[in-house]
Amino acid sequence: MNALLLALVVAASAASQEATGPHPAAPAVSVETAQASSPGDEKINTKGIIKDSLSLLMFEHAARIIFQEKTRRELGGPFWPDYVDSIRMPKTWNDGDGWLVNYLGHPIHGAAAGFVFLKHDPRSGKEQFGLSTGYWKTRWRPTVFAALYSVQFEIGPISEASIGNVGMHPNTTGWVDYVVTPLGAMAFLVAEDAVDRYFVRWAEARVGNKVLRSSMRMFFGPSQALANMAMGHMPWHRESRPLGWRR
Repeated sequence: MNALLLALVVAASAASQEATGPHPAAPAVSVETAQASSPGDEKINTKGIIKDSLSLLMFEHAARIIFQEKTRRELGGPFWPDYVDSIRMPKTWNDGDGWLVNYLGHPIHGAAAGFVFLKHDPRSGKEQFGLSTGYWKTRWRPTVFAALYSVQFEIGPISEASIGNVGMHPNTTGWVDYVVTPLGAMAFLVAEDAVDRYFVRWAEARVGNKVLRSSMRMFFGPSQALANMAMGHMPWHRESRPLGWRR
């Protein structure tokens, strides 16, 4: 949630600055255009996934350090002994965090990792939301990646356990993090795909204001906004839809 807040603050400022300038006509790009690809383009870009997921990880941990006093308080002390003491098998479902963090924030951060994966997997990324088997068959890959990303985020070398020693104290780790994050990530991935295709695009065809367009994209696609920033794009970035596209 802290990472999302930071993203929205930065994005709102950038969107306002962009809106003060001219509104040039965007290149003639169809929102439904599918780019042709050769067989070699179908390979997963593993290096890209690792690079951008590390960027997402650093962004999230930076937000934790900036916004959470409890994280800053645990940065001192011996790194390895404290890290080892923080890796525990959860004994309860809850981890002490609030409902919004566990059931909204964690799925959003998991879905952000999923969108990073989609960016570098042409087989999954080219499928648009719908009832086709092609779409649903490709959504298990980013979901699995989100689960792996979540485990690393919880107890990996660059994790809440190593940066902030979450788990060292009782009732600070729970199964909720390992179950809700990947399942919620799948839900957010599908929901954001659906809303973007059937509502945001429809609204953008009727609203040319860049601030409104960027705001809609971020509000209805928070996971993709985080993923975009990790990949070096503006939060409202869409591959086939420049912000100033015209119907």
